[in-house]
Amino acid sequence: MLGKKNVFAPTKPIWWIGVLLSCGVGLSFYLAAAKSIETDSAVRFNNLAHTAQYSIGARIKSYADLLRATASLFQVSETMSRAQFRHYVAGLELAEHFPAIETINFAQFVRDEDRDVFEAKVRGEERAGDGYPPFEIKPAGRRGSYSVLTYLEPIANSPDKFGVDVAVEAFRAAALNESRDKGTVTNSGQTIRVPSRPQMRALAMRLPIYRAGLPLSNVAQRRQAYLGSLGVGFNLRSLVQGVLDELPVRSVHVALYDGGTAAQPTNGGALVFNSQNAQEPARQVFATTVPINYNGRLWQAHFSVRKSELYTRFDDYFPWLTMLAGFIGTMLIYALFHTLSSSRLRAIQMAKAMTQELRGSQAKLQISHQKLRSLAAHADHIKEEERKRIAREIHDDLGQNLLVLRIEADMLASRTQRSHPRLNARARSTLSHIDTTIKSVRHIINDLRPTVLDLGLNAAVEWQIAEFRRRTGIVCELKENQTDIDLNDHCATAFFRILQESLSNISQHAAASLVQVELKKEGDTLSMTVRDNGVGVLSESRNKVGSFGLVGIEERIKILGGKCSIRSTEGAGMMVTVSVQIKAAPPYPYLGEAEELEHHPA
Repeated sequence: MLGKKNVFAPTKPIWWIGVLLSCGVGLSFYLAAAKSIETDSAVRFNNLAHTAQYSIGARIKSYADLLRATASLFQVSETMSRAQFRHYVAGLELAEHFPAIETINFAQFVRDEDRDVFEAKVRGEERAGDGYPPFEIKPAGRRGSYSVLTYLEPIANSPDKFGVDVAVEAFRAAALNESRDKGTVTNSGQTIRVPSRPQMRALAMRLPIYRAGLPLSNVAQRRQAYLGSLGVGFNLRSLVQGVLDELPVRSVHVALYDGGTAAQPTNGGALVFNSQNAQEPARQVFATTVPINYNGRLWQAHFSVRKSELYTRFDDYFPWLTMLAGFIGTMLIYALFHTLSSSRLRAIQMAKAMTQELRGSQAKLQISHQKLRSLAAHADHIKEEERKRIAREIHDDLGQNLLVLRIEADMLASRTQRSHPRLNARARSTLSHIDTTIKSVRHIINDLRPTVLDLGLNAAVEWQIAEFRRRTGIVCELKENQTDIDLNDHCATAFFRILQESLSNISQHAAASLVQVELKKEGDTLSMTVRDNGVGVLSESRNKVGSFGLVGIEERIKILGGKCSIRSTEGAGMMVTVSVQIKAAPPYPYLGEAEELEHHPA
C-alpha cells in the first residue's frame, strides 16, 4: 500500500483548490464575526431597554408615592387652604426633583345640594395676584355630583383647568369611582388635552382622600367618608425623554401602548406615546417589547434603535479582518498540509523502524521495572527479618540484664530502707530509672517488631488500635468477622505495617474524630479497610515530592500480588482498602514475572 501513489500528496500543490477552500473559510469567519457582533449588540440593547423600563416604572412609582405623601396633609386637616397647598407644593421644588410633573391638584367631591355653599367658600379664598382665575364650575349645568379641581399648583401651568369637573366624562368618572371604592391610586389611561399646549401628551393619576377618623373597612364606609381626590398630571414626553437621555445610547426610540387593565386586557393596545415619526426597516434595527405597570394599567413599551448606533468603528472592520485572517490562515495550513504530506511516506518508514526499537526498549524497561519491585520486596523482607532479630536480641539480652539489675536494685532498696535512709533513696531513684529504661526498651522492641504479631494478625491489629486510641485520643472502632485468621508471617507483617502507616497518616494529617478499621476474611481473600472522617486529600496531593505514605501502602500490597484502593474527597475523609489472596503465591511474585518476561520478551 505504501508503494502506491498517494493522490492526497501530489508533488506540486493544486493552488486553485486552496484558494477556493480559503475563500469559503474566510466567508464563514466573516459571517460568524458579524453574527457575534450583532448578538452582542442585541444583548446590550436589551439591557438598555430593561434599564429604561425600570427607570420609567420607578418614576411612575415616585409620582404615586408623592400623591400618598401629599394626601397626609388632608388627613391632618380637612380645612386645607389654597395658600397652604401652594406653600406645600412650592417646597417640593417640582422643576428640580420631578421635572415631568406639570401640576399637583385636588378635586373636591361636591353633591349638588352643597354646590352653592361650596362655590361661595372657594370664591371667598380668592386673592388678587395669586394667579387663579375667577372660579366657576366647568362645564356649566347642574348634575347630581361633581369632582371639581379646586387647588392646582403651579397654577401657571394649567389655569384653564381650575374649576373643571373631572367626572363629567364617563370613563374618568368610572376611574374615580373605582379609586374611591378600592382606596388605591388609579388612572383612566386616557391622555389629557391642554388647550394652551396642544403638542403635549399629558397623563394623570389620582388618589382618593377620605375624612380623617372615619372607618374605611368596606365600600359603603369609604363612599361615606369620601372627601375628594388628589391628582398629579405629568408630561409623558418629558418623563420618557428624561429616561432616554440618561441612556448611554441617545438614539433609542420608544413607543408606549396601553394594554388595558389586568382584569380587562386589550389586544394590540392604543398608542399612547411615540418618540419617533419615521419607521425604520426591520432588518436595520434592534427592537424589543417590555411591560410597564402604570398603576394597574398594562403598558407595552416598544424600544428600538438602529443597529449602526450600537456598532463601534472596530465592529465595522472586525468581520473583514476575520475574513482576511481566515483566508490567509487557510492558505498557510493548505501549504503546510502539502509540505507534511510530501514527507509522510519517509516518516512512516522511519516510524516503523523506531517502533520496532521502541518495543524492544519497552520490554527491557518492563523487565527492569519488575526486577526493581522484586528487589524492593526482598529489601523489605530483609528489613523485617532484621527488625525481628534485633528486637529478639534486645529482648533476650538487654531485657534480661535489665530485669536482673532491677531485682538487685529492689533488694538493695528493701534492705536499706531502715538502716541507711540516704542509700535507700538513691536505690529507689536507681530503681525508677531502671523501670523507665525497661519501658523504653519495650517501646523500642514494639517499634521494631511488636511481639504481639507472634500471636496472630487479629491480636496485632487489636493492640495497634488500642495504642492508637491511647496515643491520640481519637475514637477507633474495629470490626472483624473472624477472631483467628491464619496466614504466613510475611503477609501478616505487611497488613500490620499498612495499618500502622494508615493510622500514622490519620493522626498527623487527617484531623479526624472517628476511625473505623474492618478486617474481613471471605474464602481465600483477606481484606482490610481503614476509613476516617477527616479532611481528606486531593488525588494530586498524594504523589507530591517527599510523600511516601500512601505510595508505600500501594507498593506493599502489590508485592503480595493484592489490590489497593484509596478513595478520598476533600473535606469528606479517606478510605484505604487492601485485599490479597491468602493462598497466593510466593512472598516475591514479581521475581517470577520478571524472569518470565526476560525469557519471553514482548
